[in-house]
Amino acid sequence: MSYNLLKGKKGIIFGALDEKSIAWKVAMRAKEEGAEFVLTNAPLAMRMGEINKLAEACNTQVIPADATSVEDLENLFTKAQEILGGKIDFVLHSIGMSPNIRKGKSYGDLNYEWFLKTLDISALSFHKVMHVAEKQNAMNEWGSIVALSYIAAQRVFPDYTDMSQAKAVLESIARNYGYRLGKLNKVRVNTVSQSPTKTTAGTGVGGFDAFYDYADKMSPLGNASAESCADYCITLFSDLTRMVSMQNLMHDGGFSTMGISEDVVEMISKQS
Repeated sequence: MSYNLLKGKKGIIFGALDEKSIAWKVAMRAKEEGAEFVLTNAPLAMRMGEINKLAEACNTQVIPADATSVEDLENLFTKAQEILGGKIDFVLHSIGMSPNIRKGKSYGDLNYEWFLKTLDISALSFHKVMHVAEKQNAMNEWGSIVALSYIAAQRVFPDYTDMSQAKAVLESIARNYGYRLGKLNKVRVNTVSQSPTKTTAGTGVGGFDAFYDYADKMSPLGNASAESCADYCITLFSDLTRMVSMQNLMHDGGFSTMGISEDVVEMISKQS
């Protein structure tokens, strides 16, 4: 169901890879809610994914950009404003990648050059996006910038390794740049801490299936789906959340507040 929450708004959506991607779901919902936007991803990710299929479905264009490159981001924001015919109202940062996780490195055996790459891709890119938006004065007043995070920024999940630090940095950047952009032109910046989600990136983390089931049993509402996360992001892009900024917003079915659940107690009891 559409409520026209984003009618007349213009945006940039980073990170749609395939139909499992949260960014893909956000793009589809943004289109339903009346938004105009461009899509972007790194050239390598574009070759691996199906972003052109999404662009066709949303009647929009794809602008290739490596989010770790300020030069690429400058080109992205310039072209996006040309294509959309004005400044930007919303941005989704849905970017995360760890070479250490991809190569199966344990936390005690990290490759530090790869660690730096994890931080650059998954967190510093968020700072660079807002840095370029600020320098170009590319955001409209009361705009909204959202990045996707995960509770491993606050708690220990061993298989998440260096991505835990990346998410912690991401959330810190949201707070600090949220203050800056809020003072400059009332742009709000938030992160959404999402349930474990069966995306292409998510399922690449070791032990994902076991933890997905555990989180589902711990959460009174169950795990939040990619579709429901997209709905939440749409509300954050809309004018209904104008006074929400510098927050890490938990979207996890209640998982983050739980100590233990009856379902988990029952599961452990059966195994003992």
